[in-house]
Amino acid sequence: MGTRDRLLAACTAALWGANFLAIHATLTHFPPLFAGALRFIVIAIPTMLLVPWPKVKLRWLIGFGLGFGTLQFAFLFVGMDAGMPTGLASLVLQASAPFTVLLGAVFLRERLSAWQVAGILLAVAGMAAIAWQRAEQAALLPVLLTLLGALSWAAGNLCSRQAQPENPLHFTLWMSVVPPLPMLGLSLLFEGPAAQWESLSTIGADGDWLPLAGLGYTVVFGTVIGSGIWTVLLRRNPASTVAPFSLLVPVVGLSLAFLVLDERPTVVEIAASVVVVGGVLLGSVRSAAARSAARPDEPVPAPPRAG
Repeated sequence: MGTRDRLLAACTAALWGANFLAIHATLTHFPPLFAGALRFIVIAIPTMLLVPWPKVKLRWLIGFGLGFGTLQFAFLFVGMDAGMPTGLASLVLQASAPFTVLLGAVFLRERLSAWQVAGILLAVAGMAAIAWQRAEQAALLPVLLTLLGALSWAAGNLCSRQAQPENPLHFTLWMSVVPPLPMLGLSLLFEGPAAQWESLSTIGADGDWLPLAGLGYTVVFGTVIGSGIWTVLLRRNPASTVAPFSLLVPVVGLSLAFLVLDERPTVVEIAASVVVVGGVLLGSVRSAAARSAARPDEPVPAPPRAG
């Protein structure tokens, strides 16, 4: 992996880490479920008009859209709106990586290496420590919602593996066509049309355009540019080389939340964060035997991106 690609990978991780601040800004104005629907509507319309069909089975596209798109962001946005700290959300969502490995073993009969089992256990221990710390502060529900988001992301990853798209970027963009209707339905049910209309009719009314800028950032930089660069990197380099850069996402997220939002994690949460990142890294490693058994052109699965 050359220097330019390493810089691009680090830049992508920075874009995705900053994405959590953009989500925070969006949720200061828009109801969480409605915000999720708007995010995907903005991507879905030009995708249907301009992006070629990814040539995959429809059931896998719908499964990926429901898991990765609808449920992940529904749980994440509601969790952050309910009080999940922005920086901590960027970390807890990384549980999707060991969740993906675990679900792959259960449903796809993928064999786990000793390193992967150790990584999963380590990540679970870190998450348990964070949950325990949050429970003491009566803030356990947002953590659980974010973990459900990570689990939904992992379920979507299994559908993505089964789809085996020739062009992952086209597949990711077409996934955005799935979430708008179910997320709008959930928003109507739990937030109501009055809240939706008020959020639209009062955009910029007090001169604050930051929520709209946050929504634009998640669409342009968090999704289109970030995913585009990541897809190019995965085509030019082994996934096992590119994947570890995703671990920079919670580092950026936690750092920006500290600097911009003055979020100050406890000592326990900092230590647990290190444990979680280490567990995610170990959980993403395949054994040498598994790598040698794979086809020469089969990439090592990368951990999912964040935000």
